[in-house]
Amino acid sequence: MAETRLPDTADDRGARADHGDAAGFHELGVPPTLVRALTKSGITSPFPIQTATLPDALAGRDVLGRGQTGSGKTLAFVLPMLARLAATDRPTPARQPRALILAPTRELARQILQVIEPLARPLDLRATVIFGGVAAGPQVSALRRGVDIIVACPGRLEDLLRSNATTLRSIDITVLDEADHMADLGFLPAVRRLLDLTPAGGQRLLFSATLDNAVDVLVRRYLSDPVVHSVDDDDAPALDMAHHVLHIAAAERLGVLVDLTSAPGRSVVFTRTKHRAKQLTRQLVAAGVPAVEMHGNLSQAARVRNLDAFSRGTATALIATDIAARGLHIDDVELVIHADPPIEHKAYLHRSGRTARAGAAGTVVTLATEEQRIEVAKLGRKAGVHAVVTQHRPGQPVLGQLGDPAFAGAPVSTGPSSSTPSAGRAQHRARGRRRSGR
Repeated sequence: MAETRLPDTADDRGARADHGDAAGFHELGVPPTLVRALTKSGITSPFPIQTATLPDALAGRDVLGRGQTGSGKTLAFVLPMLARLAATDRPTPARQPRALILAPTRELARQILQVIEPLARPLDLRATVIFGGVAAGPQVSALRRGVDIIVACPGRLEDLLRSNATTLRSIDITVLDEADHMADLGFLPAVRRLLDLTPAGGQRLLFSATLDNAVDVLVRRYLSDPVVHSVDDDDAPALDMAHHVLHIAAAERLGVLVDLTSAPGRSVVFTRTKHRAKQLTRQLVAAGVPAVEMHGNLSQAARVRNLDAFSRGTATALIATDIAARGLHIDDVELVIHADPPIEHKAYLHRSGRTARAGAAGTVVTLATEEQRIEVAKLGRKAGVHAVVTQHRPGQPVLGQLGDPAFAGAPVSTGPSSSTPSAGRAQHRARGRRRSGR
């Protein structure tokens, strides 16, 4: 039988063996069965958010954890949840799950389930995912068979509760993941209704990248004497993230995007609208870039198919609206491109956080036309980033440099050069082949 491994995603995997000299999971109180399952997947030492929160969460305390996306929050709540359920060792009746994880997006819910399943299997615990956009029948059938853990988006879970397909009266532990994003999407009324249906004495863990007023309302109402752990500043940019602004003419935008997304490795390109994401995907594919789209107009099946293609590397560019700015955990995204600059600085930071995850380096490029330059400069100041600003001109190597992960964090030449953007692209393709052994 093939060895089961956890999904190799930045937020889910925990620190690898070379992450430093932090205490291991065993020293933090993680049960031996779970430690062995983690070790099988190459996870041997925790990230800071896990080191900070695991002892209190494993002790049964309510925990409020703050850390940027990509900081390892998923294992920080999955491990104490599984340990608590395994320790109680009681049967799970049909329609009465014992643990609830609320997530703001379908993609995040799926990825959390993928982390849970290989860890739950040696403990004989079962989990399922509940979200809209797909038929409810398989979800209802899973609940009837009996599951210990449900990972759910609020809307579909409320639908199933109204139809008596499940109940929350047996929930021992509840997790709110990406609570600030839940608030941004308008889910807080549904979240409050759902939490009101869980037993008041159950353990509750809340994880968020920021702790604003909306999140604070949940904390004060639903967490009992919580322990607060923060591993970074609110809205702090990642240290290993290089920021660049390219001043371009509007007519140059597509050509510049083709050059940037033709580089080896994965790129995420953000647009403001669903129409722009669809249009740009078609244009890049026509130019020879293996690109897929991600936005709210796609069916759930198309979203899963496109995200899987991007995760596998058969598509190297993901063209997305802000639906992909939060809760999307994919390793080795070397480049984030703001094809359309976002309106506010938090969106800039969340979009940019798709790269430079889990200690890796990454590059962020914002394209700014003449009309957008003042707006983009203000955006950078509010976000607290110091970007290298380059006036794009034909005959300079900037595109080849920005498209190559080897240049992440390195100064970008703005002087004239005899090479063209196409030549730069060919050069960094050759470098990519040498690095990968092709």
